[in-house]
Amino acid sequence: MKKRILILLGIAMLGMYSSCTDDLDTKPITQLTLEELLASDPNAVEGLVSRLYASFALTGPSGPGSSDIVSPDAGEGAFLRAIINLQDFTSDAMKNRWGDDGLDQLTTTSNWDRNNKFFRLFYDRAYYTIPQCNNFLQALDIADFPDEENIVAETRFLRALAYYNIIDVFGKGVLATELNFGQSDPLPEASRQELFDYIESELLAIEPVIRPTSNYGRANTYVVDMLLAKLYMNAEVYTGTPRWDDAATYVNKVINEGGYMLDSNFVRIFSSDNDSSPEVIFPLLAESLTSQSYGNTTYIVNGNLSADTMPLSQFGAAEGWTGHRATKSWYGLFGNSATELADSDDVRASLFWTDGHNFEMNDYREWTDGFPSTKFRNTASDGNGNPVSFSSTDFPFYRLSDAYLMYAELALRGASNTSMSDAVNYVNDVRTRSNASAITMSDLTLDFILDERARELNLEGQRRTDLIRFNKFTGGSYIWPWKGGTANGSAISDNYKLFPIPATAIQANPNLTQNPGY
Repeated sequence: MKKRILILLGIAMLGMYSSCTDDLDTKPITQLTLEELLASDPNAVEGLVSRLYASFALTGPSGPGSSDIVSPDAGEGAFLRAIINLQDFTSDAMKNRWGDDGLDQLTTTSNWDRNNKFFRLFYDRAYYTIPQCNNFLQALDIADFPDEENIVAETRFLRALAYYNIIDVFGKGVLATELNFGQSDPLPEASRQELFDYIESELLAIEPVIRPTSNYGRANTYVVDMLLAKLYMNAEVYTGTPRWDDAATYVNKVINEGGYMLDSNFVRIFSSDNDSSPEVIFPLLAESLTSQSYGNTTYIVNGNLSADTMPLSQFGAAEGWTGHRATKSWYGLFGNSATELADSDDVRASLFWTDGHNFEMNDYREWTDGFPSTKFRNTASDGNGNPVSFSSTDFPFYRLSDAYLMYAELALRGASNTSMSDAVNYVNDVRTRSNASAITMSDLTLDFILDERARELNLEGQRRTDLIRFNKFTGGSYIWPWKGGTANGSAISDNYKLFPIPATAIQANPNLTQNPGY
């Protein structure tokens, strides 16, 4: 008797899942074999794959108020919203003033504990996506359908991406695959090294077989290469062993073989027409009508706006949430006052709203302390667009300028197959695109690269990881406003390089142990 694999019907959703505490299992609503599903709808596989991608962009299958995971606010359970919360709010980049339960702990990088709901929501989101991929891979294993090898590779990539964020944020977890999917006994704890090895093996296996080109918003060879490069860039943090040469191998593939180009218009990369940008390698899709979410770029656009001090329609928004502002650690890289920012030729310096706001952030709860970021907007790059409540601007999860700056960092770290002359050229390509002055070889240092990554990539969900890799996140060698819970900043202990494992995860699986210091 053929084994039956259960697939959910209804808005191309793979399963209803209450939280990561339910043994990493899913419970489908409608039960069909994949053959039956394909017989009734030959395009069903594409729909199911799209739903896996949507797990990184949306919160649930039924509009912005729906959620795949248990969340008091559906929008808070979104992957991208969590990335911004955990990467940018916890670092020198952005601060939030709402004071939601647990959000103050992120903004001030202090008093982290296992009951913070934002840690749980990110853990739950990852361990929602992983079983969906496992379930789908089991189903694909028994059916024949067009483009099978590529769809399997895409699914394995999405699973690896979810696991990558687990090892980056929590350092460990459980290793759930299609081989142990549905196992009733709690899975054993997997160390950071074990998860690293698994992700590496998965990506290396699919890299030669996934297509080199793909539809917009789907993974291809060079999307896999970017994730491999990110994994190896941070290998010393994750495993204790640097892998700079391996990182350079895959960064070079992206740069030399991917066919991507720097966008001549920096603003377009963060506007509603960024689907036409030649720079975007892998986007998380957003659409103001059919893919509404409080957790995609809506969170970034609306969160940085307020009708109290800003003209919302200028940025294509119908709502301003009066939430996020940058600190001088970010915009101070362009000048020491609002006047110096206004006088700068660097396009990136102009992407802050200074009118009615203070350069110093004496109180992160005060909206007018700090400059909101207008880097992301919901207008097209030419400024056209009617104000709407939900963003239609895709999030450029991977883009070429990041690869250029990664190459320069690798050259400085002595990676093979890199050169300092190419590194300077790549950095200058990034800078001159934004009308910033070119640098010379003597200017190119690791500290410069860290600052340039802030100027170029901040509010793109990478800052915490960058600071940890440069050994600037914990301790007191680098201080930013409200680090450690003080206005001028203070040192924090090394245990903050990892977040605490959520209490709900440990309660559900006694094999999990808490990270040190929590």
